[in-house]
Amino acid sequence: MKIQDVLNKNVMLFDLQATDKEGVINEMIQSLVDNGVVTDFETFKAGIMNREAQTSTGLGDGIAMPHSKNEAVKEATVLFAKSNKGVDYASLDGQPTDLFFMIAAPEGANDTHLAALAELSKYLMKPGFADKLRQASTPEQVIAAFDAEEQVAAAEEAKKAEAVKEAASSDKPLIVAVTACTTGIAHTYMAEEALIKKGEEMGVTVRVETNGASGVGNRLTAEEIAKAEGVIIAADKAVETARFDGKKLISKPVAAGIRQTEELIQTILDGKADIFHAENAAEANASQEKLSLGGAFYKHLMSGVSQMLPFVIGGGILIALAFLIDQIMGVPQDQLSQLGSYHELAAQFKTIGGAAFGFMLPVLAGYIGFSIAEKPGFVAGFIAGSIASSGSAFGNIAFGAAKGELPAAVSSGFLGALVGGFLAGGVVLVLRKALAGLPRSLDGIRSILLLPLLGVGLTGFLMFLINIPMSAINTSLNNFLTSLSGSSAVLLGLLVGGMMAVDMGGPVNKAAYVFGTSTLTASALTSGGSTVMAAVMAAGMVPPLAVFVATVLFKDKFTQEERDSGLTNIIMGLSFITEGAIPFGAADPARAIPSFIAGSALTGALVGLAGLKLMAPHGGIFVIALTSNPLLYILFVFIGAVVSGILFGLLRKPKN
Repeated sequence: MKIQDVLNKNVMLFDLQATDKEGVINEMIQSLVDNGVVTDFETFKAGIMNREAQTSTGLGDGIAMPHSKNEAVKEATVLFAKSNKGVDYASLDGQPTDLFFMIAAPEGANDTHLAALAELSKYLMKPGFADKLRQASTPEQVIAAFDAEEQVAAAEEAKKAEAVKEAASSDKPLIVAVTACTTGIAHTYMAEEALIKKGEEMGVTVRVETNGASGVGNRLTAEEIAKAEGVIIAADKAVETARFDGKKLISKPVAAGIRQTEELIQTILDGKADIFHAENAAEANASQEKLSLGGAFYKHLMSGVSQMLPFVIGGGILIALAFLIDQIMGVPQDQLSQLGSYHELAAQFKTIGGAAFGFMLPVLAGYIGFSIAEKPGFVAGFIAGSIASSGSAFGNIAFGAAKGELPAAVSSGFLGALVGGFLAGGVVLVLRKALAGLPRSLDGIRSILLLPLLGVGLTGFLMFLINIPMSAINTSLNNFLTSLSGSSAVLLGLLVGGMMAVDMGGPVNKAAYVFGTSTLTASALTSGGSTVMAAVMAAGMVPPLAVFVATVLFKDKFTQEERDSGLTNIIMGLSFITEGAIPFGAADPARAIPSFIAGSALTGALVGLAGLKLMAPHGGIFVIALTSNPLLYILFVFIGAVVSGILFGLLRKPKN
């Protein structure tokens, strides 16, 4: 995208009067409203403040880029504004901010705001460009500054293209690099710039491929890779690495590509980087990251869980709706066994949800395997998860036997799939080592035939064995959970409820959530849902709502910005987005987190005591109809939020 196309001259402000962050935001939004870009002030502001509550958009060096993709925006627009005084914007470097770019993107504009952010970042990283904007006093001068820089950038791109051509015949050492950050915006291009400049200083040609928000830029050619002395990967996310097979390669976070450029380049030149082998990519990555055993386990587990959750949420809610539809439409007493599929509409919801839900365990195990051993690990893991779901095991496989001759298979559930995923990844890694001695000419057969065949076969037969104890454990656990009542249910609710507030979206929170979803089985749905899932979701709604309660009851202890953020936490809390409370927990963990834990644990315990059940794995207030007692459920959430809010407010120190 060309940034000049969205820079609106009519909305620019050259002398902001506000002296605080919220005032500046209000002033900029008002300009957008006055000029017909934004139709509703409050709606757009809520989107801006919601983004600010996650992390400040004050990037440092006096620059801020507040942004929102919002239903109140009529057309994509970038507002430029200056403050001659400077504003405390809670910038990442703690310094005053005087240059502002407010990005407004319509709801259906795909990734317009990301593209605008990426494009702006390219300009603002240029030395002296921000100072030119500080000197501008008219819209024309702002546009002219961007036009002039665009011409310079075009010349630089031409220079890069020429350098690519010269690199093939140049005597200078060539190093290829790939940069990527999680959002694909600023750091991706900052690392590119730093590596190229440092390479020029050191007499080295550095060709950089960027994996940014707008896609892959300056893609490396096979000729460049072949000639390169080595490869630098400066990335916070997965990038394509198989093409670097046999090259000296060093892999670091993207920040190292900005701050440790000389060290990275020198490591390649000195020949100290390890030789990369594509078939051992997973092992290479693991060694680069130097993860502990616990860290590696968590990384692989979360790789599976993050991919599984959309299937759980989508499929689980649709199945729950099927039961709700039948309950509303009515099912004859003698047909209650058909609840959820009695009426055609309910049956259709259940079929779709069941199809999604059915992939839950294979996807979990598949992506755990993928995280460990890449593609061969994925297929082996997928099969392991499928076998865990079916419960197939030695001793209960019919092999053509008449019905009833052998016991029915019992699913090993979430636990079986989890073990199966790690098993699949381990099997593939062992096979890679075992097949490493094959001639180079057989690489294709090894990758296409031997690894998938042997990986699937060995994993499958091992799962037949592992499913026996895992099915027993899973059955015992389900029976225990089903039998929970009274004090046992209270203790369980207390535990999982408290866990939801410990890190609000972190490992402990996710562990409790995954445990809750694992109890949402088909049999549980038939009986009205899961008490554990009900406790988990109710407790997870408490921290954001507690923030709102605290900011309302103890106004003198919070800034105006914090009080505004408290309002956005209402929506987050009701939507079961626990992460809304993270900024408050991070800013004052010693007081906030214990307060949140107390209220969440109380809510979880109350849900367990009352035996409330929930048929949906997510949704908050929007799936309240899927609880066994909606009014009581809301009451328990309210009690926990009030208790946490009061504790947080009482413990919080007054503003200075």
